[in-house]
Amino acid sequence: MKRVVSVSLGSSQRNKKSTFRLLGEEFELERIGTDGDMKRFAAMFHELDGKVDAMGIGGADLYVVAGDRKYTFREIAKCVEGVRTPIVDGSGLKHTLERKAIEVLQEVVDFPKEKALVVSAVDRYGMAQAIDAVCPNVVYGDLMFGIGLPIPLRSYKSVERLGKLLLPIITQLPFKWFYPTGEKQEKRTPKFSKLWAERTFIGGDSLIILRFAPDRLDGKTILTQSVRAKDIEFFRSAGLKRLITTTPVIGGETFATNVMEAALVAHLGKPNPTEDDYREILAKIGWMPDMIEF
Repeated sequence: MKRVVSVSLGSSQRNKKSTFRLLGEEFELERIGTDGDMKRFAAMFHELDGKVDAMGIGGADLYVVAGDRKYTFREIAKCVEGVRTPIVDGSGLKHTLERKAIEVLQEVVDFPKEKALVVSAVDRYGMAQAIDAVCPNVVYGDLMFGIGLPIPLRSYKSVERLGKLLLPIITQLPFKWFYPTGEKQEKRTPKFSKLWAERTFIGGDSLIILRFAPDRLDGKTILTQSVRAKDIEFFRSAGLKRLITTTPVIGGETFATNVMEAALVAHLGKPNPTEDDYREILAKIGWMPDMIEF
C-alpha cells in the first residue's frame, strides 16, 4: 500500500485518514494539521522524508500564479527545502482538474447568465482563467479576501496586472498574513455581504469561502475542493442550491487538492509530472466533478 501524507498549517481538528484504490493500487491518505505552528510544519516534512511515497502541502500554497508568471512563497519553500520525497501543493491539479471542471460544468451551469465570484484567482488560477473564458460577469476577490481591501477586481486582466505588481512582494512576507492558518481556519468572520448577495456562482478555496461567506447563500452554486461533513451541513442550512467538489469523495468527505495530487504523483512514480501526465491519468480514472443538489 502506498502512503500519502498532507502536512497542513491548518487545525489538527480536521485531521483524518482514509484508504482508497486508484487504478489498481491501494493508497492510505492522511492529513496532519500543525495548528499554524510553522516550526512543527517544517519539522514534519523532514521527519516523514523517505518514509512515505509523496507529501502534500496543506493549508498553504507553495506557488501562486498571475497570468503566465509563477511566484513562490519564500517561507513555505524554506520549510520543505532539502526534502527528497516528492512534495506538491495542489498546483498541478488546480491548473488541470479545476480548469477541466469548468468545461464539464457547462452542461449544467449556464455560465453566460451567472454572476460569478472567484474568491482568490492567484490561488485557483486554472479555475479563474477557465471561468473568465466562459462567464462575462466575474468578480475576483483577491484584494478583498487576501488583503482585506474593499476593492473587487472585475476582470482577469486586473488580476494579472496587480499580481505582477504585488506578488513579488507578498510572497516574501509571512504566509499567515494572507491566508488563515491554525485555529483561524475554524473561525467564521463574514465579510463583504453585499458582494456575496449579488453573486450566483462562487468558486475557490473552501476555507476562504467558509470563513468569509454570510450565513445565507440561498439559491447559489459553489465550486470548491475539500469539504467535510459539517461543511456540507453548513451549506445545506445556508440555503445553498448546489455544491460541486473537484476532488473525489472518500469516506463521505473530500480531501484537499494537494492530497489528491500527491496520490497521483505517487502512482506515476515521477516527482514532476507534466500537465499532459495529469490530463492522461484523469482521463483513465474517468474523473467527473461530484455534485450535491440541496
